[in-house]
Amino acid sequence: MIAGLIDLNRADDDGLVAQLTGQLRSLIATGRLAKGRALPSSRRLASDLGVSRNTVTYAFEQLAAEGYLEASHGRRPVVTVDGGERIEGTAATASGIRAAKPQLSAWAAKLRQTDWPMSYQAPLKPLRPGHGDAREFPNEVWARCLRRSAVRAGKRELGPVNRTRLREALAHYLATSRGVRATADQILILPSAQAALTLIAAVLITSGDEVWVEDPGYPGAAAAFLASGAHVTGMRLDEQGMQRMPGTAAPKLIFMTPSHQHPTGRLMSLARRTEFLGMSRPGKTWIVEDDYDGEFHYDSRPVPALQGLDAHGRVFYVGTFSKAMTSDIRLGYLVVPPALVGTLEIAQRHIGLIASSHIQEALAEFIADGHFLAHLRRMRRLYHARRDHLVAGLERHLGEVLSVEAPSGGIQLVARLKRGRADQAAVKRLVDAGVETRALSSLALGKPRDHGLLLGFAAWRESEISGAVRTMASCF
Repeated sequence: MIAGLIDLNRADDDGLVAQLTGQLRSLIATGRLAKGRALPSSRRLASDLGVSRNTVTYAFEQLAAEGYLEASHGRRPVVTVDGGERIEGTAATASGIRAAKPQLSAWAAKLRQTDWPMSYQAPLKPLRPGHGDAREFPNEVWARCLRRSAVRAGKRELGPVNRTRLREALAHYLATSRGVRATADQILILPSAQAALTLIAAVLITSGDEVWVEDPGYPGAAAAFLASGAHVTGMRLDEQGMQRMPGTAAPKLIFMTPSHQHPTGRLMSLARRTEFLGMSRPGKTWIVEDDYDGEFHYDSRPVPALQGLDAHGRVFYVGTFSKAMTSDIRLGYLVVPPALVGTLEIAQRHIGLIASSHIQEALAEFIADGHFLAHLRRMRRLYHARRDHLVAGLERHLGEVLSVEAPSGGIQLVARLKRGRADQAAVKRLVDAGVETRALSSLALGKPRDHGLLLGFAAWRESEISGAVRTMASCF
C-alpha cells in the first residue's frame, strides 16, 4: 500500500530520487509510516512505482543517513522515528525561527524599504512596460552564434572577464550610433544595467553622500544608491527632463536618462545637458547616464549621448541588450571614465558581477556579422508602428479619460488621467481585467506629483494592443 501513497512526477524539475526521498520523509514525519514499520524491499517498491531499483536504493540510503530508517544488507528497512514526536519538536523549532527577527545589514535593510525590484509572478500580459518583443528576435541566427562560441570555447585561452572582441565591437557601435567617446578598455560587460548601478554605488558612494535622481524616475537607480547609504534627492522634471534646483550645491552623483527620460520619454535639451556638465566637478561630482532604450528613435535622428559631450571624464554611460535583443540574454555594459577603469575592474571581479564569456563571444560575432544592426532596423519600424497604433487607440477610445504623451522613441509611453488622481486604483482594475500597467505615482521618490499610467507597446502586436485598449475602455 505504500506505493499508493507515493506520487512521482517525471516532468518535475526535482529528480525522482529527490521526490521519493521527500515523500517518504513526509510520510514518516506525519506518522503515516509509524515507528517500527518495515518498508518493502527496494526491488518490490521499484517495481510498484515503475522506477529503477537504484532510485529506491538511493532514497533509502539518504533516509537512513538522516536517521529516519534503519537499513542493513539483506533486510527490509525499518522506520526508526516516531512521527508525532518529530513533528512536535520540528514545529516548536520552526515557530522559534519565525519569532526571531533576522538581523540584516544596513545595505539589506535599506534595500527592503525600496519598491525595487518589482515582482511579476504572472506571465507577461499586455501592456506591461519595459519589454521588447522576444517573439521577433532572430533566434536561429543567435543560436548559430552560440553554437560556434561553444565549439571554440575549448580552443580559447583563459582571457579577461570582459572579452576584448565584444568590447571592441561595442566601442565601434556606440561611437557611430550614440556618439560615445571611449576606448574598448573603458567598457565593462556586466550581467545587467542594474548590476552597473550596483557597481558604481559600491565604488563611489559613502554613507551620507548626496545623490540626485529624476522624480519620477527609474526605481532601480534610487534603490541602488539608497541601499549604499546615500541621501537620495528626487529632482523635478519639466519639458526638458531633470531640473536643477536653484542655489543647490553639486552632489556626489547625478543619475539621469537624458536621451529618453524614464518614464516620461522627454528629451533633455543641449543647453540643459551643458548646464549639468558644467556643475559637475572632475573627480568630485559624477554623472551616470542610463541610455536604457537609446536604440529606438522614431520621429527624428537620435540625439548623441551626454557622455560624448564630456571632455573631462565625469560621465558613466550605462546600457543594456535586454531591450534591443531579448530580456533573457542578461547582458549590460558600462562605459567607465578613464581615471576609474582599474578600480571598477577590481570591484567587478570582487563582487562577482561577471557575464558569461561564452555569451560575450557569441554576442561579439552577432554584432560583427551585422545581425544586431539588421535586427534593430527591423524593430525600429515595427515598434514605431505599434507606438502609433496604441496612441491612436487610446485617443479614440479613451480620449476623455486619458491624455497621451507620444514619445519620440522608446518602448513605452505615459497616459495621464484627466479626472482624479487614483492611478493606483486604476492599475488594480486593469490588472484584474488582464491588462498590465504601472502607476506613474509609484515611480515617485517622495510624494507623487504625477498621476497616470505607464503603458508598454513594443512587446505587443497591433491586434493585442487593440484588445487591451478595448479592455481598458470597458474598465474606465
